Amino acid sequence: MIRVINHITLKLFNTMSPTLAEKEPKTGLSIFESMEENEHEQIIVCSDPSSGLKAIIAIHNTVLGPSLGGVRMWPYESEQAALKDVLRLSRGMTYKAALAGLNLGGGKAVIIGNPKKDKKEAIFRAFGRYVEGLAGRYITAEDVGMSLQDMEWIRMETKYVTGISVALGGSGDPSPVTAMGVYMGMKATAKKVFGTDSLENRKISIQGAGNVSSHLARYLHKEGAKLYVTDIDEEKLDRLVRDTGAIAVDPDSIYDVDVDIFSPNALGGILNSDTIPRLKCAAVAGGANNQLDDESVHGPMLIERGILYTPDYVINAGGVINVSNELEGYNREYAHEQAARIYDTVTRILEYAETHNVPTYTASNNIAEMRLKQIGRIKSIYASRSHFTGRMGELVGRR
Repeated sequence: MIRVINHITLKLFNTMSPTLAEKEPKTGLSIFESMEENEHEQIIVCSDPSSGLKAIIAIHNTVLGPSLGGVRMWPYESEQAALKDVLRLSRGMTYKAALAGLNLGGGKAVIIGNPKKDKKEAIFRAFGRYVEGLAGRYITAEDVGMSLQDMEWIRMETKYVTGISVALGGSGDPSPVTAMGVYMGMKATAKKVFGTDSLENRKISIQGAGNVSSHLARYLHKEGAKLYVTDIDEEKLDRLVRDTGAIAVDPDSIYDVDVDIFSPNALGGILNSDTIPRLKCAAVAGGANNQLDDESVHGPMLIERGILYTPDYVINAGGVINVSNELEGYNREYAHEQAARIYDTVTRILEYAETHNVPTYTASNNIAEMRLKQIGRIKSIYASRSHFTGRMGELVGRR
């Protein structure tokens, strides 16, 4: 197992099967071309046969600060699918952090495996060694398929981890704060579409019944929305139906429900050529990452259908806001306050899109890129040193 990794090398690629190193991604691009296409800085391929670890870490951009992004465990159909996912997700984290006003860059990691069958301490501790070897360029956090226990095992090998339990100085489960951001972003979306941000009596379909979806459904239920929910996990779905009085829907039928707002909160790529023609809603506002399967194709399809799309990496930024607060000393009340400001961010993006006559995802990208360029210029001014404070750093302040 390679302990310290600072750049992509042939040795790293050879630690996995030849498939990832030799085959081109599904887009037809080589690995380096895939990186250059979206200006990724670094990919780290991690393999430890003794534990069974197969993972990929992608660092997209560190202009604003060290890259931060969750690690997800998922049974990808191929290594190429895992690579495609981690590249898209890490890019989204850069834009998410920029729009949330955080001094962090974008990164992400994926562990290839079934979270219901393949979990064991050694896998996560091996992953932690790889994170530690990056010396702070990537800070990891909890994502799909991961638990607090998994993150605590990672923490045994690295301090560059967030989303750990309160008992260990972390924030615990970030999903309540993520859901708060989605909820407030949905209200801002409703204001634009319906002229009021009240969600009382609004019909809202929720795809997913996981942690974020459950908290979101409770916020919406409390306000008086009529909910339709689905999930492939029947146990989670039944629990959410009992808690909120929602109507359960078959997973494939969720796109056909006649609602005011469709809220995707599971995996990405679900807004595609097959599903968009089936949608019966005025707006899409949900917490899933990378909802548009192909932004250049499916964004315009939504516009043609008159459906307002609130960019996912804007509305779901509550998660990264929550864990970023751990870096300077966690305060749950402040994290919720920051997440609630997503209402203002979404409003700004929707207004920019209307004023400049551009799609909402273009508006959010432009605003994020403006901040990256502005702060990038400031970072070009020489300073003797500039350091991170709080739990992650040994030094006491910035200069």
